[in-house]
Amino acid sequence: MSVLEEMRIRSLGVIDDAVVELSPGFTAVTGETGAGKTMVVTSLGLLLGGRADPALVRIGAKAAVVEGRITVSEGDAAALRAEEAGGEIEDGALLISRTVSAEGRSRAHLGGRSVPVGVLSELADELVAVHGQTDQQGLLKPARQRQALDRYAGDGVTRPHTAYAAAYRRLRAVVTELDELTTRARERAQEADLLRFGLGEIAAVEPLAGEDGELAAEAGRLGHAEALASAASLAHTALAGNPEDPEGVDATTVVAAAGRALDAVRAHDPALAALADRIGEISILLSDVAGELAGYADQLDADPRRLAAVEERRAALTTLTRKYGEDIGAVLAWAQEGAVRLTELEGDDDRIGELTAERDALRAELSFLGQELTDARNRAAALFAEAVTEELASLAMPHARVSFAVRQVEAADEASGIDIDGRSVDYGPSGADEVELLLAPHPGAQPRPIAKGASGGELSRVMLAVEVVFAGADPVPTYLFDEVDAGVGGKAAVEVGRRLAKLARSAQVVVVTHLPQVAAFADRQLLVEKTVDGAVTSSGVTVLEGEDRVRELSRMLAGQEDSETARAHAEELLAAARSDG
Repeated sequence: MSVLEEMRIRSLGVIDDAVVELSPGFTAVTGETGAGKTMVVTSLGLLLGGRADPALVRIGAKAAVVEGRITVSEGDAAALRAEEAGGEIEDGALLISRTVSAEGRSRAHLGGRSVPVGVLSELADELVAVHGQTDQQGLLKPARQRQALDRYAGDGVTRPHTAYAAAYRRLRAVVTELDELTTRARERAQEADLLRFGLGEIAAVEPLAGEDGELAAEAGRLGHAEALASAASLAHTALAGNPEDPEGVDATTVVAAAGRALDAVRAHDPALAALADRIGEISILLSDVAGELAGYADQLDADPRRLAAVEERRAALTTLTRKYGEDIGAVLAWAQEGAVRLTELEGDDDRIGELTAERDALRAELSFLGQELTDARNRAAALFAEAVTEELASLAMPHARVSFAVRQVEAADEASGIDIDGRSVDYGPSGADEVELLLAPHPGAQPRPIAKGASGGELSRVMLAVEVVFAGADPVPTYLFDEVDAGVGGKAAVEVGRRLAKLARSAQVVVVTHLPQVAAFADRQLLVEKTVDGAVTSSGVTVLEGEDRVRELSRMLAGQEDSETARAHAEELLAAARSDG
């Protein structure tokens, strides 16, 4: 279990520099009014991500600093979160610090690593439950009361709630997709028509990959057939000669003469022989080229009907490339993608039917699971209310009765709700139930929400009773109560102390109190004192033991430390508390 061992507070409110050493059990913080007791609560709040108020910084100081040391066990949720944030745990201790400057800037450190303040807030959920005259407001909200009831119910609610939450998330996804399909039906129909038209145009032309390039080349040849034939003929004549002009000079004849001239003397010089070989290669190449030119001219097609067919085909392909892609390859890619998309669009009607069936099935499943949740909460509410009522009887509220109202809100129409107890009701991610904690402080009183039916002192005792009941079901490591005993006195104060001591058997409890009956039950009592100049220094927060503790309890009882009657009463309180434990 995580335990807050120590806090060091500097330049916060009236506290100049003080160290607060806490017991793993029950620690009571006492002192005269205005001595700075509530700064202990404020410090812990800052340490665990509370709002940074620059007004808390001591006048004349640049910043307020709160440092804490928490012992954690391996595998604790707090330890795991700290490690995720990059903090280090040394010898089982986690160090936390929070700095608030006078200008309002705030910094947080966890395990030696600078972290966002939000990380400390996440730790707070795992480490501490804070209750005070202002901090009780959280549990006054119905949503928090439902969470509290679910925590108490444990697996009875967790199991159906987990299944319900998964079905709820899937239903939201299905409804979103279904809404999109139905509301955009016209747009999708238009898109499908455009795709069908485009695919039809492409299918009618039946283009082939690379066809546009091949046809462009063929059109170039057909369109310049005469010029190409003339050029080929002239080139052939220049290379091979003209049979009708025996006197004409051609390249083949000239090269052959050069070769013969060198062949006559090649035996006398290897270099000249090499040149003769190269001239022989040129002669062969010239003959090959001349032959190909002759064949080219013979095969050249100058048919105007073929040219017209090519140009007509090219025009059809150009119509496609103007609409669907820069070339026929892009057009074919568009057609492939368009066919896939059209299949999707044409399958929407089937998809709408599938989603509608799944939506109805999920709503039926949510009705079943929601009913399980409601039944489980009703069972847990009866047990929880009975246990809290028993605790209140021991806290000087013997006639008070606590109950839970587990209600549902009628849905606007049957199609928008789920069925609970035969009614169509609104629902959300946590079920269909609205949960509210009610208090009837005395017989004959109508149960009312605790925010309206309880006085300040009664509300504090209700919160304490709730936490004592929680401690056996789902405890947090540390409970901090500020003025939990407000409006309480006499026997009720003794019972508050006794219940806090009971809570401390399973958790760490820190209480800021002005009642000696409560402080007497503490395992450790801390006294907060101001110096003459109004500051709380390192010597201003002391652990009281023996005679010092009796003296402080006497002051709390009678306002007089040396009153023999008060001292006797203080010793009696301590003895009674020890025997009770």
